[in-house]
Amino acid sequence: MEYLLAIALLIGASITETKLFKPTYTSDVIPKHMSTKQKKERFNYLLVPAVQYVHKELMQRYKKIVKDIKTGQNKQEIQKLKKEYGAKSDEDLLARLKPHPVSITLAQAAMESSWATSRFFQEANNVFGIWSTKATEPRIAASEQRGGKHTIWLRKFDTIEDSIRAYYELMSKGKAYSKFRKLRLETEDPYKITAGLDKYSEIGQEYINVLNQVIKHNNFTKYDTK
Repeated sequence: MEYLLAIALLIGASITETKLFKPTYTSDVIPKHMSTKQKKERFNYLLVPAVQYVHKELMQRYKKIVKDIKTGQNKQEIQKLKKEYGAKSDEDLLARLKPHPVSITLAQAAMESSWATSRFFQEANNVFGIWSTKATEPRIAASEQRGGKHTIWLRKFDTIEDSIRAYYELMSKGKAYSKFRKLRLETEDPYKITAGLDKYSEIGQEYINVLNQVIKHNNFTKYDTK
């Protein structure tokens, strides 16, 4: 797959800390002739703060629900969330609400957006290539058709943060990610949690192997909340 080739070229190069960046990058403009270092600097500048912001937002909600369940408060809100997320128990709800480590999100963002250079990212702030199933929502057409006949539509987001929220929601609701959710509730170790992503890609374990390499070689774990 194309993203694997892109990852292979980029794995191992270091990423400069966010605080050293100058605010000169935007999602809709891809500078020409970027070096590997510049490509990663742009990705880091655009994605790290956005992922950290959404992760903090979701973690605050998760901690609130943990407290509410323990104290028996806000039962109506908890029942509403269970219905929204299809949770069958309190534990299932917490597994769905707890956001996984920033390092995993960043690595997947890098792989799915070709380090923030994909057309979907540039034109639609769609970091993860999330499909659209509603004709009424903002979206763009993919260049390839499904089966050569049907147009594939991808969601168009107002902001990068909105795209990241949609990705976390997908991981919280998708039937294919129940194992992943269970693992992220049990541990904070990203390398153990990624084992639950065997159904995220059609290439299964190979996807997990590459994802772990991206996390490791780019030291993405330094962004995980301790």
